[in-house]
Amino acid sequence: MNGALAARAPAKINLTLHVQGRRADGYHELQSLVAFAGVCDHLTLTPADTLSLSVRGPTAQAAGEGDDNLVLRAARNLVQRVAGLKLGAFALTKYLPVAAGVGGGSSDAAAALRLLARLNGMTPEDPRLMDAARETGADVPVCLDPAARMMTGVGEMLGPKLGLPAIPAVLVNPRVPVETRAVFAELGLTPGQSYGFGRHPVVEPGAGADTLMAALKKGHNDLEDPAGVIAREVVAVLAVLGAARGAKLARMSGSGATCFALFGDRHQAARAARVIRRDHPNWWARATLLR
Repeated sequence: MNGALAARAPAKINLTLHVQGRRADGYHELQSLVAFAGVCDHLTLTPADTLSLSVRGPTAQAAGEGDDNLVLRAARNLVQRVAGLKLGAFALTKYLPVAAGVGGGSSDAAAALRLLARLNGMTPEDPRLMDAARETGADVPVCLDPAARMMTGVGEMLGPKLGLPAIPAVLVNPRVPVETRAVFAELGLTPGQSYGFGRHPVVEPGAGADTLMAALKKGHNDLEDPAGVIAREVVAVLAVLGAARGAKLARMSGSGATCFALFGDRHQAARAARVIRRDHPNWWARATLLR
């Protein structure tokens, strides 16, 4: 790994996900408060003459390492925008569950863009990075600078960093992949139709823990019900998390099947994760902090 650059690709958690409606072009308009977890994939980049990718780790088989992997797709999108871009060999160690609602692939892609920027002396504010991120996927832009913020539109419109307090949490995935397209189809909105559940609660920058929790409880994830129809495991996970000692809020992230519970302190979260792993050994369960 001589000369390799390294980056973390943290899990993206949708603390809320409000579907405002479906646009005439078929895309769904969203409002989502996004935070990032301490659990992550790891990506390295070793300078080389051509782009390549190797994938290993506990969830590597599900992620794949072909041309469709978002790491290579993001890199190629940046190549198209930067003449003479220095290239390299990516090595991805995959820990996050795949097709799980935690933006694992999108976070990997964003990490690849950050590594290429470092290799080429590009500043994080270089607009070509954001252009490449937007072309790669809807969730990639918010992962480019992972911090709690509002995400709107189809994911391309980002609010300022909110500087929220770290939130102890437990993430649980029942190891059942859920296709995002199928969940939105189950939601059943036709182009031009509004979902009609109102605007997102306001979350002010620097909000304290109690104020933040009050706002989160006014929010929701509109994709929970359709995801639960497609994968009944989502319903089971939410029931287990909601019943965990000390849990203040249980909700699904993204389009599932990963769900989370928020706690008052790290010890409660760690204890809950241990109990869930003991009682449900086939589930992926991790205690973490969301920021």
